[in-house]
Amino acid sequence: MITASVKPPADLSELLPPALAAALDRLDVHSRKVLLGKLQGERRSKRRGRSVEFDDYREYAAGDDLRHIDWNVFARMDRFFVKVFQEEEDLSVEIALDVSASMRAGSPSKAMFAARLAMALGYIGLVKNNRVSMSVFGGRGPKALVQLAPSRGRRNIQRIGAFLLEHAFGAAAAADSSAGPTSGTGPPASQAFTSAMTTLAQSGRGRGVVFVLTDLLVPPRGGYEAGLGALGAATASGSLDATVLQVLSPGEIDPALEREGDDQDQTLVGDLRLTDVETGKAAEVTLTSDLLAVYKKRATKYIEQCAAFCRSRGLGHVLTPSNTDLATLIVQTLRQRGVVR
Repeated sequence: MITASVKPPADLSELLPPALAAALDRLDVHSRKVLLGKLQGERRSKRRGRSVEFDDYREYAAGDDLRHIDWNVFARMDRFFVKVFQEEEDLSVEIALDVSASMRAGSPSKAMFAARLAMALGYIGLVKNNRVSMSVFGGRGPKALVQLAPSRGRRNIQRIGAFLLEHAFGAAAAADSSAGPTSGTGPPASQAFTSAMTTLAQSGRGRGVVFVLTDLLVPPRGGYEAGLGALGAATASGSLDATVLQVLSPGEIDPALEREGDDQDQTLVGDLRLTDVETGKAAEVTLTSDLLAVYKKRATKYIEQCAAFCRSRGLGHVLTPSNTDLATLIVQTLRQRGVVR
């Protein structure tokens, strides 16, 4: 696996270019479930309340607000009826970004692509007045999941941007990078992933939509299953609607596409020393065209297994290669998949 050199974004405009923001203004996060919010927002609820949009009549019952009696109906029918209105609610939107060592591998940068995607999803949620929470996991800090408190409205766009700049590219991320591969002093990657997803599923921030942006490269094989299982249990209970956005570089999907920087003449065929960015373990290998073909088949099978596991737990799954145009991904692909609307 080739580790890309990631130049941290200088400011919010590099995470969310104005042209991309303009393309996202009309979109909203979509939930496949009826999820009840906490505050007034811009989302039509199945509950009935007291907004300005009339919905129906029902007979008066003791305790009803007398201000909602329709006196014109009373004059015609000599019976009391109260007006019922559509209630609008906000939606809880949680975005969890994987910042583990493997996310810093590959070209184009998975870390940069995932952070920009997280920022774009957060922007959509804030613009539509939903409650947006941002989280990162996979770092080497004491917490499995570092969470930013929920916020609402356009005024908080800078707030979630600053959180991403700090935790995905800032001092904490730089410390993780300089520390090198996992030394074995922390919990195994699968245990850390499970802990983060369990915390996310049980965060108690209300019912809502969850996006997990990760490469799902969690050793050992199948190490993501317990963590995604916890999200699946919360989804099955009706408290969450979770989607996994699996971020992989083109070279991880097909090694023939692997490039380091702008070197278009690079080839992986030959004698190489490969180092696992998560564990630091190295292996001397001789790569041939036949071996690369085998890898490609196994990589395709792994992605299919990830997607199948997500579906079996009621989770959405979208493969998002890091060379994908973000506007196309969100406006077309995610819209077609029912993730946004």
